[in-house]
This record gives sequence, structure tokens and C-alpha cells, in this order.
Amino acid sequence: MNDTFLKACRGEDVPYTPVWLMRQAGRYMPEYREVRGTVDFLTLCKTPELAAKVSFQPVDILGVDAAILFSDILIPVEGMGMKIEFSEKHGPVLPEPVRNRALMEKLTVPVPEDELSFVLETIKILRAGLKVPLIGFSGAPFTLATYMIEGGSSKNFLNTKRMMYQNHGVFGGLMEKITDTVVAYLRAQIRAGAQAVQLFDTWAGVLGPEDFRAYALPWVKTVIKELKGEGVPIIYFVNGCAGLLKDIRNSGAQVIGIDWRVDIGEAVRKLGKKVSVQGNLDPCALLMPPDAMKERVRDILDKGRAARGHIFNLGHGVLPEIPVDNVKMLVDAVHELSGK
Repeated sequence: MNDTFLKACRGEDVPYTPVWLMRQAGRYMPEYREVRGTVDFLTLCKTPELAAKVSFQPVDILGVDAAILFSDILIPVEGMGMKIEFSEKHGPVLPEPVRNRALMEKLTVPVPEDELSFVLETIKILRAGLKVPLIGFSGAPFTLATYMIEGGSSKNFLNTKRMMYQNHGVFGGLMEKITDTVVAYLRAQIRAGAQAVQLFDTWAGVLGPEDFRAYALPWVKTVIKELKGEGVPIIYFVNGCAGLLKDIRNSGAQVIGIDWRVDIGEAVRKLGKKVSVQGNLDPCALLMPPDAMKERVRDILDKGRAARGHIFNLGHGVLPEIPVDNVKMLVDAVHELSGK
């Protein structure tokens, strides 16, 4: 087992900087498109053999140092009782958004071993065949709440913030149910074999520091506190984290994911030496000429050395338009420049 990723999460000495990529299984890869062409997205997520197959692909093709479970952050939301549709043009759509107490109270906290057993089966298949660590994941409570309240993505999150500010009881009740769901879901993933887990807070960056502290961070801290006893590294990734780093460092996560909008050296200084960092190349930098991209990689690696531990990643997911050869070049550059 190549455990470089896990060692970096824990801040231990490593022979080189490990690298994995958010959305490393995705549409930029012909092998993924071939599988995806046979089934719709939700069916792919819910068919363990196929979900495992596309999770293996980037490990075999790119040589990354960790695999991540192929799934979607909204899978547990469906388990809570909400209908979800996926559109190629518009992304996820939840046709009956939760905007009142009655709809909130109808939601349930699913038992992962029952309603979400396909995810756990995928993990077991992956663990049987992987020679690198497996990362499980979930959306963080605030990000899941935005989808459930807005009915999909949003530009200004008006409905979410209206509920936050005007209906504390409903918002708090919703967040409590989501948090209980995330804890149970991630605990089940870990017990099925996930060796690290990541909380994706894709939309927490739409909050100012005061609102982040009031409406998002407490629930993340609860999730992490509940999972600490499971003994695996917990990664917390906030997209749009630059103005929130001083609060994020108090989340309890062992690893903090950094998006590309902040210099990683500045992020390390604000986060301190008690956490490892993950990131943070701009996904579009994969379109740069090879020498220029390599210099960007070198700069991030150099600055990342100041952290307790550093895992190289993009600042967000691999874009469908990126040539797979460029992604392979990135992985090779990280390994070469950091000493593999």
C-alpha cells in the first residue's frame, strides 16, 4: 500500500508530495465517458461495479496517490426523502425544495446500511483492489442545505439566506437533520473501508465570516467531533475560503483544502502548523504550456513545504474540457519536482 497520502494528512515525513485530484474520475477521461454512455448519472452512482470501475480509472491511468469514491454529494439527500434529477445543462434539480417547517419535518435521517448500501458496497469493491488509500466524502451540512432550500444551484442563495435570517427554527431543524445524516453516512463509509473522508463545503464561501461562524461552522465542527473517534483523517474543503481561513482552522479537521483564489503560502500562515493543507492549482492552469504549468506546480510545492503536511490538488475539480494528457503531465510534475 502506498500510504504517502495518509502520512501527509497526519503531518508525517514523506518521500515526496502526494497528489490526487477532485473530480479525477470525470468527463475529461475517455474511459469514463465510455462507461457513462451506457447509463444515466444516478444509475452510475448507484451501481457499485460501475462506480468502482470509474473510481479505479484515474488511479491506473494517472498514477495518483489516492482514490476517491465515485458518487455525488446529493446522494444522502435523496436518502433523506427528496427527489433529485440531474440535467446535463442545469446540474442537479430538486423539484420540491424545503422552504417551510412541514417539508423540513417530513425529512428523515437515513440508515446508510439500508438506504445507501450501494455506496458501502462500492467502497468494499474498491478496497479489495486498490493499492492507494481510498477517500470517502460527503457534502458539508451548509452546502447540502443550499441545494435542499434553493432546489438546485443559485447565484445569490436568496432562499437560503432568507431562511437563515428570518426562520431560525426551520433552518436549525434542517441543519440538525442534515448533520445527523452526514455523521451517519461518513461513519458508515469509514467502517466499510474508507481510509480518509472529505467534507465538501462548495457553497460556504458565499457567507461572510460572521455568518459562516453562525450558520455553517458549528455544524461542521459537530460532524468532525462525532467522527474523530473513527481514527481516519478528515479533510474540510471550502470553495471560496480566502476570507474564512482563520475560522476554518478551528473546524477540527486534520487537513484543510484550499481553493485557487488564495496564495497557498498565505493560507499556510493563517492556518498555522497544527493542520495539513491540500491544494491548490487553478483547474484552468492545466491549459497552460507545459513549462509554465510546471512552474506553477513548483511554486505551490515550495510554499506548501511550510505546512505541517501538504497534499497537492487542484483548487476545485478537473474540468471536462481538459485534455487527459495534461492531467497526467501534472501528476508526473508533482512527483518529479517533489522528489519521487
